[in-house]
Amino acid sequence: MSKVIQALLSGIFFTFILDFFLFLGIKENYIDYYNIKVYYNILFADHQNIYIFFLLSAILGYITIYLNNKVALAVIGVLFFATASTLIPAVGKSVGQKILMKKNVTLHTDKFSYRGDIYYEGRREITFYDYDLKKVIILNKNEIKGKY
Repeated sequence: MSKVIQALLSGIFFTFILDFFLFLGIKENYIDYYNIKVYYNILFADHQNIYIFFLLSAILGYITIYLNNKVALAVIGVLFFATASTLIPAVGKSVGQKILMKKNVTLHTDKFSYRGDIYYEGRREITFYDYDLKKVIILNKNEIKGKY
């Protein structure tokens, strides 16, 4: 097998492991914290940026195949500990908020207006904290008017 293919496959493998731990920490410490009903697989698939994934795969593949083993181990080790740090509750919640939460948003339906924070935007529903009601509500995306 050529070194280029080995580099690409190695990069994809390591990037997948890093993504797994990143989204596991977000699921455990953000999604479950706010009692959002979403499966890990859907969270992982819906929030995967394919361009970043393949760019990181190419970079990690190059590092693992073409650079010194000690350098590759150090880079992958640092990246692993950085992504696995989302398993720490405060870090996972903070990263989840930065990636998934939209603060101070106004949503409009035919009958009502809602002002608050979007905790999670799913495929069909939006988990929303309403400032006026002071509670979390689930809104159907098809009923929302306009851009948010």
